[in-house]
Amino acid sequence: MTLDDGGSDAAHDPSPGDAHVIGIDFGTLSGRALVVRVSDGAELGTAVHEYSHAVMDSTLAATGEKLPPEWALQVPNDYRDVLRHAVPAAVKAAGIDPASVIGIATDFTASTPLPVLADGTPLCEVPGFEDRRHAYVKLWKHHAAQQQADRINAVAHERGESWISRYGGFISSEWEFAKALQLLEEDREIYDRMDHWVEAADWIIWQLSGTYVRNACTNGYKAIYQDDAYPSREYLGALNPDFADFAETKLTGDIGQLGHAAGTLTAQAAEWTGLPAGIAVAVGNVDAHVTAPAAKAVEPGQMVAIMGTSTCHVMNGEQLAEVPGMCGVVPGGIVEGLYGYEAGQSGVGDIFAWYVKNQVPASYYADAEAAGKSIHEHLTDLGYAEPVGAHGLIALDWHSGNRSVLVNTELSGMVLGATLTTRPEQIYRALHEATAFGTRVIVETFNASGVPVTEFVVAGGLLKNRDLMQAYSDILRLPISTIASDQGPALGSAIHAAVAAGAYPDVRAAGEAMGKVNRAVYTPNPASADAYDALYAEYLHLHDYFGRGGNDVMKRLKQIRREAHQ
Repeated sequence: MTLDDGGSDAAHDPSPGDAHVIGIDFGTLSGRALVVRVSDGAELGTAVHEYSHAVMDSTLAATGEKLPPEWALQVPNDYRDVLRHAVPAAVKAAGIDPASVIGIATDFTASTPLPVLADGTPLCEVPGFEDRRHAYVKLWKHHAAQQQADRINAVAHERGESWISRYGGFISSEWEFAKALQLLEEDREIYDRMDHWVEAADWIIWQLSGTYVRNACTNGYKAIYQDDAYPSREYLGALNPDFADFAETKLTGDIGQLGHAAGTLTAQAAEWTGLPAGIAVAVGNVDAHVTAPAAKAVEPGQMVAIMGTSTCHVMNGEQLAEVPGMCGVVPGGIVEGLYGYEAGQSGVGDIFAWYVKNQVPASYYADAEAAGKSIHEHLTDLGYAEPVGAHGLIALDWHSGNRSVLVNTELSGMVLGATLTTRPEQIYRALHEATAFGTRVIVETFNASGVPVTEFVVAGGLLKNRDLMQAYSDILRLPISTIASDQGPALGSAIHAAVAAGAYPDVRAAGEAMGKVNRAVYTPNPASADAYDALYAEYLHLHDYFGRGGNDVMKRLKQIRREAHQ
């Protein structure tokens, strides 16, 4: 292993034994910094900083303005605060000399774009625009651009655009183009004033290095960049004549490959973080994709599921294939030299959290507290005490819409089969199973498209629920491996920081040395798998009936809701 301090002006050149890197995971509600030893991936210290403004999905913090349904905004300065607070705290917790840090890297939720000026200033920080909701960051789960997404898809199919098949036939309302088109059509002044429509994943690297580089991951998956080009002027003009030059004027910028250096740490960022100016700053990345090398799961056939509030599924393949409903396939989208595939579910842990917050009686909380358990642990223990199917329920896991394979945020969740004897823990388990059934739809779609899934590797907070993991193994009929780290994305970012600093030749080599995984922790129980097959067949009936046009009641109900809020 060779080391390169990336131009660090530290007091000494760290040896392999004492060199460190920082990985920062920017999540939905907070940012986490992690200090990692370069030689073996040991995690030495971590710190979390919660965003002061969290998610603005009901009111705009600056004015108290009520936001319409499906909006989700954030304040970009909250991300800078992570650099100011979490990084120094993590270094202190690790007990290391900051001079030993040779690189820093970040990962972000996606697509989480914001409008900025030419120097990177967010429009919401421009005097006079603080009260404009479109001047803020649009978080990944901002779904208010569905009408624009519908038009993007319809026009692409009408025109026979070849790139649409690279995204499973659908562009999501969560992605860059739909959100930008909404901005154009709802606040033209903000649209005209912005110089760049930039992913937060790239904006934070801009803040660290002073360099604007669009990373290959989000650019490919979220900004429709295929075969070295964005969609044509003609296509964009067909969406809206004033949108024709969007790619040429708002998406300009160099494209950086994952694991490469975007630049070096500026004096300003060094002051924020307490790290040496001049150390390597890696090209930005996405939380899910950066986790694959951290879980030692970058080879074809290994599907990584980052299971938290939502689930993102990523995997590599040697061949280019078109998978219906996938979020995208991008060469080098996870590691260079392979095609990176992405799919996902918009709601998983969010669904469980919604249920326990709104639907579980107080007596269950009291019983959980008396037993010394969390409410989730208590409901899990009760729910899984029964055999498969004993609850008589089927649920659809679309409370946040369907990301894959239907790609429709107009869909909504449901529970079928409830009676006057149905208990809260039974519905809770049915929601667990629904998310696993949704994952099985994704896996089977990949298998049928020539991208076989042979191992399922789980990262994220939900892997701590052993009953949930066993249910996934049974339902998928696959062995489940688990990442041996509580900080998968942050560790993955640290791995990329080590590569950007020159400590390893590429991400695959760094992941092999620094990643952590427990293989085949769960294996399918044949009897349970057979029982789940019967439930899955019923899930598929409902999936296709409500999701493929058999009954559009979910869409009609959302429209009624929108009209009621006007």
